[in-house]
Amino acid sequence: MTRPVVVLTALDLEYDAVRERLTGVEPHVHPMGTRFERGTMTGSSCEIVLGLVGKGNHPSAVIAERAMTEFDPEAVIFTGVAGALWPSIGLGDVVVATHVYAYHGGTSESDAFRIRPRVWEIPHACDQLARHLEREQGWATGLTGGVPKVRFGPIAAGEVVLDSASSPEAARIRDHYNDALAVEMESAGVAQAAHLNRSLPAVVVRGISDRADGTKVHTDGENWQPRAAANAAAFALALARELGPQNGSSPRRPRKGTGDASMPGSVRNVAKGNAHVGFQAHTVHQATVYGAPGNPAREEFHDQIADLRALLRKAHEAGDVDTDTYRAAEQEIDTAAADVPPADANARSRATTALRKLRGLLLDWTDLATRVAGLMSALRGMS
Repeated sequence: MTRPVVVLTALDLEYDAVRERLTGVEPHVHPMGTRFERGTMTGSSCEIVLGLVGKGNHPSAVIAERAMTEFDPEAVIFTGVAGALWPSIGLGDVVVATHVYAYHGGTSESDAFRIRPRVWEIPHACDQLARHLEREQGWATGLTGGVPKVRFGPIAAGEVVLDSASSPEAARIRDHYNDALAVEMESAGVAQAAHLNRSLPAVVVRGISDRADGTKVHTDGENWQPRAAANAAAFALALARELGPQNGSSPRRPRKGTGDASMPGSVRNVAKGNAHVGFQAHTVHQATVYGAPGNPAREEFHDQIADLRALLRKAHEAGDVDTDTYRAAEQEIDTAAADVPPADANARSRATTALRKLRGLLLDWTDLATRVAGLMSALRGMS
């Protein structure tokens, strides 16, 4: 089953800059109320899941985690506007983050503030694709004003809108993160969420809309925000198209426990009566015997199913889970278990849908809902 690419933004104008490049857009509401939209890139089969996180690293981390859990994406891209930290960086330029700095961390001591930086680096495959796009320049088709300059370098992410060249935040960045090209407020949250989600590939693409030096009111008045957002969206979606598995550039690694592709399926022989088995193997090639690998992922999944059933039954018997919820949850568990390991995309879809329904049924019981999240993670780990 082809995975989508998740594209997240902080502001409405950034969201609109991406959305206008999609077709067949349909809503998708997360069980906790977060509203995503799914669509296809114009002129491409690449599926995009679009989400609005709001301002700040904390909400961006939460919404990014929800998107990763809900859609099992190929990658996540955060796109939007940012402030430039160097005079040589022009308004409208696009910055692709080679690193993301969380610059607010540290300890406040009597004599000084000691920084404790956190840093996340762009995955190598994503970096290579982004640089290839920059060289080709075809990504800017449809933009007005020519092809924007694309720059590669660190981005600093904090919790304030930086609009001063002399504030304590500006001094901290200048003193300790002086290779950063741009500053914004969301990338650290997204990068951390991706890191905790099996190191999911995450890329930050920003368009420069101001200089973070006290002149923001003037650059905003000159309409640089929508122009910078459009430039960043164009590059981000071109990158999403290249990152998609349909183009053979997937940055995701095969997960452990998926078995050897040269030994698909399983073989069972049954000996009856007086029959004797000398040996049983998957493949015999000359004098070499190849045994088929087991399926630890399947065994782990069904062990987790058994544990969940036991906990659910115990909660029902104790009166914590009502009978209607218990019966509905058991039905969804049966549906998921019947399709694991998934034989095809339809089976995977049925199992995934059943687990999502199960999670919705059990949201009020933290321990049970956590077990369902573990099942969803185990299912994603099966090829």
